[in-house]
Amino acid sequence: MGMTMTQKILARAAGLEQVQAGQLIEAKLDLVLGNDITTPVAITEFEKAGFTQVFDKDKIAIVLDHYTPCKDIKSAQLCKQARNFAHKHSITHFFDVGQMGVEHALLPEKGLCAPGEVIIGADSHTCTYGALGAFSTGIGSTDMAAGMATGLAWFRVPSAIKVTLTGKLQPHVSGKDVILHLIGTIGVDGALYKSIEFAGEGVASLTMDDRFTISNMAIEAGGKNGIFPVDEKTMEYINGRVDRPCEAFQADEDAEYEQEIVIDLNKLEPTVAMPHLPENTKVVSEVAGLPIDQVVIGSCTNGRIQDMRIAAAIMKGKKVADNVRCVVIPATQEIYMQAMKEGLMEIFISAGAAVSTPTCGPCLGGHMGCMAEGERAVSTTNRNFVGRMGHVESEIILASPAVAAASAIAGCVADPRA
Repeated sequence: MGMTMTQKILARAAGLEQVQAGQLIEAKLDLVLGNDITTPVAITEFEKAGFTQVFDKDKIAIVLDHYTPCKDIKSAQLCKQARNFAHKHSITHFFDVGQMGVEHALLPEKGLCAPGEVIIGADSHTCTYGALGAFSTGIGSTDMAAGMATGLAWFRVPSAIKVTLTGKLQPHVSGKDVILHLIGTIGVDGALYKSIEFAGEGVASLTMDDRFTISNMAIEAGGKNGIFPVDEKTMEYINGRVDRPCEAFQADEDAEYEQEIVIDLNKLEPTVAMPHLPENTKVVSEVAGLPIDQVVIGSCTNGRIQDMRIAAAIMKGKKVADNVRCVVIPATQEIYMQAMKEGLMEIFISAGAAVSTPTCGPCLGGHMGCMAEGERAVSTTNRNFVGRMGHVESEIILASPAVAAASAIAGCVADPRA
């Protein structure tokens, strides 16, 4: 029996010629990631276990992004602990305020993720790097501690779901709509501990930013990882960023999949996820007109330059509705600079939006946009659980940058095609 992309990567990392779904393996790690929330816990476990050195200072990344710039004393203490550890162990890829970005946008940008690599991160959205043809998955802080010390991790080889994409995205439809449609189809546990493997001629029409968004939310369907085949767009993206040899893997023709889903990109419409689960999806036209209080455009899901451009194109020359607070957060400093060069920041500010330094901030109810009781937001983030962005009686509608920008202007949920 042939192997999927994920199985081939894991076999290589385990030093095996063949692996199969359900098999337990020990794999060598190419990168271990943590942030300002999860790294301090990992540091505590690392030191409690008696470890005194990391396995490779060049293969660990620590990004202070969730509550930074620090919102309070507790978050400052966590950042200080991570900062001291990074300095003590001479961690090469340590990103602090002014240099950091939202981790899952920053690491690919810095060339720290490449095709065929095995990447673990103490953050569930580490699956983002599957857009580059890597096996990347979220783990807990204890596993992060062990990974930093040994460069190894145990995995159960996942079975796979094949998602075949056909056609081409229509105007005002993007990768966010693709993944919301998929989650709405299979549910938040439809891919539980499975690899979601994308294929088909429709992949070629997706930008890298679309692919990052789709892989990012694989976890919202329960997926162990989401992965795209490596093509010309992938290689163009990593060219000049990745300075080490890497290997792209392709699924065998006789690879085994538990399920195959076909998505016709031609027929997709702007899609939203209503409270309080990402699977609660509707076509935006079904809920247009619903009153809102806040719009957030950013996050590790949709804070990239394509997202900024899409939102700015809709908001140009218009004003954010009086009843709406709109917060725009470029995901990295590089994206922020590019958006300034293109005049996008002027568009946002002229429209009446607040523009923030890179941070995860409002996505997890951290800062830069927490909601009060009874408020409702349209957000380009990835989770709309109860209390995720503030009060337990607030609501989040997940959407693409196009829908979010149109909603900010309309003052209610709006269809960008209208």
